[in-house]
Amino acid sequence: MLFNSRERIADAPGEPERRRGPDRRTRVARALLYGSFNPRRRGPRRDGEYALGAIDWYHPWWLAIATLILVLCAGDAALTVVLIDRGAYEVNPLLAPLIGGGSDALFAAVKIGLTGVGVLVLILLSRVKAFGRMPVALLLYGVLLGYGLLITYELRLLGWL
Repeated sequence: MLFNSRERIADAPGEPERRRGPDRRTRVARALLYGSFNPRRRGPRRDGEYALGAIDWYHPWWLAIATLILVLCAGDAALTVVLIDRGAYEVNPLLAPLIGGGSDALFAAVKIGLTGVGVLVLILLSRVKAFGRMPVALLLYGVLLGYGLLITYELRLLGWL
């Protein structure tokens, strides 16, 4: 039979009740709001604890990296639209049907949305090791570098650099 730690304490023979006040687990919305502004787990508590739910605080640096990636993604979308107007074509088979025909805003929204979801997943997994040895956080730097190189390439294609 499985017990949570509070039930074990309360049911242990000869052990006094150690809880004080109401059970905090019944107020989920308040706990989520409070925990968002007052995080307690800034790192894993035990060796080898690098699972997705091991922490509830991420360094502000990841917000800066994610924002920069999304800004570069938006720039890539704008430059792609300009290049397509000048005769280029979209290489990405998922986004190619969305470009042209006046649906440039849909193209940009889908492109930025897909990138945003991917970046969010990478940040959530930033402490996990990919392939057993490489921190997933390195992939975020790779994505940032890739977008920087892509923007440079597109600017050179347009003759603006």
